[in-house]
Amino acid sequence: MEATILLIVFTAFLAAALTVPAGFGLSTMLTPVVLLVLDPHEAVAVVAIVHGAHNYAKYFSLKEHVDFAAIKHYGIWLVFGAILGAVLQTQVPQRPLLLVIGIFLIILPILTLSENWSGYKIPEANDRIGGFGSGFMGGLSGHQGALRAMFLSRRLTNKMSFAATASVLALCVDLTRIPIYLYFRPEEIFEHAKLTGLLVLSALIGVRVGKKWLVKWKSNTIRNGIMVGIVASGIFYLYQALN
Repeated sequence: MEATILLIVFTAFLAAALTVPAGFGLSTMLTPVVLLVLDPHEAVAVVAIVHGAHNYAKYFSLKEHVDFAAIKHYGIWLVFGAILGAVLQTQVPQRPLLLVIGIFLIILPILTLSENWSGYKIPEANDRIGGFGSGFMGGLSGHQGALRAMFLSRRLTNKMSFAATASVLALCVDLTRIPIYLYFRPEEIFEHAKLTGLLVLSALIGVRVGKKWLVKWKSNTIRNGIMVGIVASGIFYLYQALN
């Protein structure tokens, strides 16, 4: 068990560092390893708290680069989607929840690749769909970032602005869904307060490392690596759901 906890804590640090330049991926990388010790509903809630702390630290570190016009453009739809997704998350049984997450995580990278092959650009009018969908998936499973990045990266080409703005939008979802999780499952979440604290600390340290990587590394390289991780996580979730 101690080795498993160390693995989870290290994953939180690594995921937090990588997702500063990538703009997404913390929940995708961290949730599967947290599932080694927690049930799906509890894992999503614990990772949500870590995700919220991580995004606040990213915002504090990069706040001068935030594009507030994009925040206004996406924010309200993110919140609506997050409320609906978080309420459903507390009600959906564990196996269907894992199945939905797994299918979503496998399909999303394929859609991203098909856009690259076809050269198709998502119209501006569909941003509200992307905002709502990102918030909904964030509330339901915590996997909000990849869908949001597909839309946001087309509006914000500067990597510093993209990372900073993505952190604020993700924080909007986290501040919406965490109170809902706490309302429906307070005992299960507080039971794992010690593990949550360790993961939050690891994620905050990861932000400091990730900011250095943001300056030095190409975001596309990291995003492609995280896309591979997303598919692998999707396969893992499907395996868990079907067994």
